[in-house]
Amino acid sequence: MSAEAADREAATSSRPCTPPQTSWFEFLLEEALLEQHLQKPSPDPPPVQLIVQFLEQASKPSVNEQNQVQPPPDNKRNRILKLLALKVAAHLKWDLDVLEKSLSVPVLNMLLNELLCISKVPPGTKHVDVDLSSLPPTTAMAILLYNRWAIRTIVQSSFPVKQAKPGPPQLNVMNQMQQEKELTENILKVLKEQAADSILVLEGALKLNKDLYVHTIRTLDLLAMEPGMVNGETESSTAGLKISAEEIQCQVCYDLGAIYFQQGSTNAAVHENAKEKFFKTKELIAKNGSSSPHFTIDEERLAGYCQACGVLTSSSDDASQQATPYSQIHSCMKSGNYQDVVKIFLEDNLTLSLPVQFRQSVLRELFQKAQQGNDALDEVCFKVCVCNTVCDVLQGRTIDIQFCQLFLKPSKEKIDFLLEVCSRSINLENASEALKRKMAAFLKNLCLGLEDLQLVFMISSHELFIKLLKDDERKLLIDQMRKRSPRINLCTKPVTSFYDIPASASVNIGQLEHQLILSVDPWRIRQILIELHGMTSERQFWTISNKWEVPNVYGNVILGIKDNLTRDLVYILMAKGLHCCAIKDFVHAKQLFAACLELVTEFSPKLRQVMLNEMLLLDIYTHEAGAGVSGERPPSDLISRVRGYLEMRVPDIPLRQVIAEECVAFLLNWRENEYLTMQVPLPLVQTNPYVKLGQLLAATCKELPGPKESRRTAKDLWEVVVQICSVSNQHKRGNDGRVSLIKHRESTLGIMYRSELLSFIKKLREPLVLTTILSLFVKLHNVREDIVNDIAAEHISIWPSSIPNLQSVDFEAVAVTVKELVSYALTINANNHFWLIIQADIYFATNQYSAALHYYLQAGAVCSDFFNKMVPPDVYTDQVIKRMIKCCSLLNCHTQVAILCQFLREVDYKTAFKALQEQNSHDAMDSYYEYIWDVTILEYLTYLHHKRGETDKRQIAIKAIGQTELNASNPEEVLQLAAQRRKKKFLQAMAKLYF
Repeated sequence: MSAEAADREAATSSRPCTPPQTSWFEFLLEEALLEQHLQKPSPDPPPVQLIVQFLEQASKPSVNEQNQVQPPPDNKRNRILKLLALKVAAHLKWDLDVLEKSLSVPVLNMLLNELLCISKVPPGTKHVDVDLSSLPPTTAMAILLYNRWAIRTIVQSSFPVKQAKPGPPQLNVMNQMQQEKELTENILKVLKEQAADSILVLEGALKLNKDLYVHTIRTLDLLAMEPGMVNGETESSTAGLKISAEEIQCQVCYDLGAIYFQQGSTNAAVHENAKEKFFKTKELIAKNGSSSPHFTIDEERLAGYCQACGVLTSSSDDASQQATPYSQIHSCMKSGNYQDVVKIFLEDNLTLSLPVQFRQSVLRELFQKAQQGNDALDEVCFKVCVCNTVCDVLQGRTIDIQFCQLFLKPSKEKIDFLLEVCSRSINLENASEALKRKMAAFLKNLCLGLEDLQLVFMISSHELFIKLLKDDERKLLIDQMRKRSPRINLCTKPVTSFYDIPASASVNIGQLEHQLILSVDPWRIRQILIELHGMTSERQFWTISNKWEVPNVYGNVILGIKDNLTRDLVYILMAKGLHCCAIKDFVHAKQLFAACLELVTEFSPKLRQVMLNEMLLLDIYTHEAGAGVSGERPPSDLISRVRGYLEMRVPDIPLRQVIAEECVAFLLNWRENEYLTMQVPLPLVQTNPYVKLGQLLAATCKELPGPKESRRTAKDLWEVVVQICSVSNQHKRGNDGRVSLIKHRESTLGIMYRSELLSFIKKLREPLVLTTILSLFVKLHNVREDIVNDIAAEHISIWPSSIPNLQSVDFEAVAVTVKELVSYALTINANNHFWLIIQADIYFATNQYSAALHYYLQAGAVCSDFFNKMVPPDVYTDQVIKRMIKCCSLLNCHTQVAILCQFLREVDYKTAFKALQEQNSHDAMDSYYEYIWDVTILEYLTYLHHKRGETDKRQIAIKAIGQTELNASNPEEVLQLAAQRRKKKFLQAMAKLYF
C-alpha cells in the first residue's frame, strides 16, 4: 500500500458514504451558514480557519464504554464535517498559495487526502503506477494537487524559518506545539521518501495535452447525494472548474523547477533540469500571463531562479543563450582569471546592469584575498575600484572612501587606466547633458586634488577632458588653480597644460589632515604636524578627529602644555596608542607610546610616569594575548614592574583605575597569591579597592581546601561582596504625609560598585579564583528566603549560611551576576563540569528544562569521555539526577523518567511506576526498554502492557527482562557491569537528543 493511501486510511477508514436525506437535519444549520457565506457577492474569501475547525471536529478520537481511546468513527457527522472543509477549499478554487499560507502541514495533508478519497482515487495504488490519461478529469486533478503540494512542502521545508519569539511558558500550549511539530516532521519524512514518485507523477502530467477539472461546491454536493440521485455528471469531462492544459503545465513546470533546483545543491547535473523547467515556465507566462483565476506565479522569485540557473530572461532561444554577467564573474573569480573580471566591469559601465551591491561585494572579496597575502591582486583591486567609482559618478552617487585611499599615491599608470575607464564608460554622441556634467565635474575635482603637475597635464590634455569642458569652465578652472600659490604666473596658458600650478593651501591642509588621521607612524605624524603648523598657527590639530580620545585625568595635563606643536603631538600620539591598544594592534601601540615617552621625558616627569604606566599596561595586554594564551608564565621583570606599580608612591601622578585593576587581575591569574596575601603594603590595601579584593581572593584560594579556621578569610571576602551587592535605603515623605522607601541599586556602601566588581572578575582566567568567586555568588543567591531551587557549586560550604540584614541585599542583581559569571566562566573553560552544573541549575531554576538537561548531560559527558567511563558520583549526585528526572517529567518524556529513577542510590519505584502509567509520552517509549536494568521495573512494564492489551510492547519488555546478564543469580560484578553498560548507552542516546 502506498504512503499516501496509508495516510488516507489513517485519516478516514473509508470513503464518505451518503447518509439518508433526513440525517442531514442536525447539521442543516451549520451547512446553511456555510452556504450563505460562500454565496455572498462579496469578493472576500471565507475564513480558511473553517477548514481547520471542521477537520479538527471530524478527527477527534472517541472513547468507548471501557474508557479506551478509539480512532475517530466514520459516522455521518464526521463525513459531513469533512465535506464542509472540502467546500471551503473548493470556494478558494484549490489555490495552494492561499491554503499553504493559512493551514499547517498536518491540516493540509488531511484536507488533500480527503480530496483524494472523495475523488475516487483507487485505494492501495501508488500514484506513480496510475495512468492519468485514463482517469476521470477530477480524479487526475486531485492526484496532481496532492503531488504538487508534496513537492512544494519539501521545497518550503528547506528554507530557513524565523522562530517566533516564545511567550510565557504554558505546559498545555507547549505540549500542543510539540505534538504538531512531531506530526509535521513525520509527514515531511513520508513526503521526502515519496519525492521521487511525486516527481514522476508531475513529469507524466506534462505529457497530458488535455484540460482537467477540479471539484467545485456543486460537484461535491453531487458526490454527497445518494447513488440513485446522481446523473453521472461528476464522471463526465465537463464537471467542475476547468483548468486548461497550459495552466497545468505552467504550475507543474514551476514546481518541478523548484524541487530540481533544491536537489541541485548535491547534484549539479539536476540544475539543467531546473533550468529547462523554469525556462518553460517563462515561455508559458509570456504567452498566457503569470496570473490566472486559479493560480499565481511569483515572477520575482522565478526571475531569481532563472538568474541562479544562468537562464537569459530576454531570449527564448536555447542556442542563443549566453552566460549572464553574474555567472561569468563567478566563473572568473573561481578560476582566478581576474583580468576578465575587470573587462566585464568595464563593459558594464556602459550598460549599468550590475547592481551596486554586487559590484561592492566583488570588490570586498578581492580586497580580502589581497589581504591574505596575494600581492598580485593589488592592481586588480585598484582597477575594479576605478570601474565602480566611475559607475558611481555616472549614477550620481558619492565616491567611495576606498577610491580615495587607493589614490593617495597616484601614478602615471593609474591615471592612464582611469582615463581609459572614463572614455569607455560614456558615449559622448548619445550621452545626456546631465551625464556629461557629472563626468566633467569628476575630472575637474580630480585635477584640483592632484599635486603632481605632470599627472594634471595628463588629464587636462586628454581628448575626453577637452570635449567635456567649455571655454568658460576652463577659465574658471585656471583661476582656481592660480589660487594655489602666489608664485603662479598670471599669464593665460592653455588649460590643457597647467604648467607650474601648485596646489592651494586649503587643499594641502585638508590632505595633510587626512594623512594625519590615517597614519600610525610616529615620525610621519611628527613631520605632518610640523608642516601643518608651518601653514597655520590658528588650528588645534588634536581636535580634527572625534575618534582621538584621551582619559580626562591625562587630558588636563596634556592640554596644559604651552607649546602648540608639542601639545598636539603628545595628545595625538597617546590617543592613537590607546586606540591601537583597544583594537589589539600592540606593535603600533608600542611604537607610538615609545615615541611619546621619548618626547615627554625632556620636559615633564609627570607625563613620563604616565607613559611608563601605560606601557606597563600595554605589556600586560601583549603577554596575555600572546604567550599567556598557551600558559607560558610572564617574565620576572614584568611581574616586578606590576608589583612596583602597585607600590608606587609618587605624588600628583594622574592614575587610571583600569591599570590597577589589570595589575591585580594579572597577579591573580598567574597565582602570585603569596605576594598578594603577605607582601602588599597595608596602606595600599586600605586605599586601593582592587588590591583589597585581590588580597582577599588570594588568601581564600590559598587556604582551599583547609580546616575550618581558614574560613576567616572567606568570611572577610563574603562581607565585602555582600556590601557591594547591598542597596542603600532612604526614607522620603511624600505630599500625602506617607513615608516611602527608596532603593538605590548601585550603592556606595561597598568598596566598589557591583558593575566594577563584575568588570574586574571578567578579567580573571585562573580556574580556582573563578570557582571561588562563583561559589560565593551562588551561596549569596541561595541565602534568600524565597528561593525554591538551590544552585549547587564547588566549595560552597566555606561561606556563611546567613546574612543579618537580608532586606539590604539586592538579590535580583545577585541573580543577574550569577548568570553573567557562569557564562563568562564557560568561555574560559567550556569543559569544567562544576560550572556546567551551575549553568544547568540556573536553567532549571528558571523553568528552562530542555536547556537544563543539555547542560546536565554535557557536564556528565566532559568528565566521562562521552559516557564511555563512569560519571563521577560528585558530578551526578542524587540532587542532579532528581532534577534531570523532573526536567524529563515536565517535558513529557516519561520513559526517560523511569530509566533515570534507576540512577539514584535507592531506586525511586514510586516515581518510575507513576511515569510509566502515563500514555501521553513524547519520548521513544518502548525503544528505551533496552536501557532498563532493574528487573522490578521491567516486571511492572510487562504487567502494565498486559493490562492494556498492548501485546507488542509487552513482548519487548519480556525480551528485555529475559536477558541472561540481568539474572538475579548472577554475581554482583556482572549485574554492575550490565547496569553500567545500559547507563552508558542511555546517556549517549540522551546526549544525541539534547545536544
